[in-house]
Amino acid sequence: MRFPFVGGPTDAATGAAGGNRSGCVRGRPRGGGRLARVTPQAPGTGRLVLAATPIGDVEDASPRLRRLLEEADVVAAEDTRRLRALAARMGVTVGGRVVSHHEHNEAATTPELLDVVRGGGTVLVVTDAGMPAVSDPGFRVVSAAVDAGLTVTAAPGPSAVLTALALSGLPTDRFCFEGFPPRKPGERLRALTALEREPRTMVFFEAPHRLAATLADMATAFGADRPAAVCRELTKTYEEVVRDGLGALAAWAAAGEVRGEIAVVVAGAPAREVASEADLVAEVLARADGGERLKDAVAEVAQVAGVPKRDLYAAALAARGR
Repeated sequence: MRFPFVGGPTDAATGAAGGNRSGCVRGRPRGGGRLARVTPQAPGTGRLVLAATPIGDVEDASPRLRRLLEEADVVAAEDTRRLRALAARMGVTVGGRVVSHHEHNEAATTPELLDVVRGGGTVLVVTDAGMPAVSDPGFRVVSAAVDAGLTVTAAPGPSAVLTALALSGLPTDRFCFEGFPPRKPGERLRALTALEREPRTMVFFEAPHRLAATLADMATAFGADRPAAVCRELTKTYEEVVRDGLGALAAWAAAGEVRGEIAVVVAGAPAREVASEADLVAEVLARADGGERLKDAVAEVAQVAGVPKRDLYAAALAARGR
């Protein structure tokens, strides 16, 4: 297997721009050669490092990211052009070899990246923005490295998920990240409806051209009054956070063109009020007195209240016999 290198052997050292997103022209690799073997540091000292990159503001780049870009033997980038642009803005010279590593080729590139780690080298994995493996490439190579018993570590940093969550004004003690909802309307509504009773705050990503439709589906699935926040262009010049109920947000998004990278944060489902056993039994008996079969009344009330039918039926029988 050959890496689709961008540019010639000195490309990484010179910081020259290179290649398209995949490092290929019409499906053929640019540049060439197998990944050069690195000089082992010492047996067992190789490591795979996942590093977060800025999601907008270059000043959010950490000193550790700067050092890793300069010192790593191999930098596996989701888009080599964007990596070089970031390095230039940071004033950093990438010291190692830069290779393309994205969702369409990571199955093929992962084995050679792990070979570098086995040889004692440092492989740095970065994506276009944020933390690798979180709605971005990275999971496959981490999983393979763990299975191989290799060292995996991370250089934490900017995260669109956590930034949106923090700015939303919604509860942050418990939350879940749902990524991008399905693109097809029917599948999307079904997926969202399945989350209707999710009690945790939910974070989604969405493309601008689907935002209005997705918010409308969320309003249908979760209720138009469910609190939510649309977070746009986080840490960038035109950062914007719009907070309202889902129905109002859907109308806002439909009324004008919303641009940029978007995260949607939705409040979790409110806790259901738990009726007392006495109240549930009273409702069952009232239904039965109105002509409904006792078992049918128990089944309906138990389903709505979320209590065991057997227990409610026994309580209703006991109350009736008093």
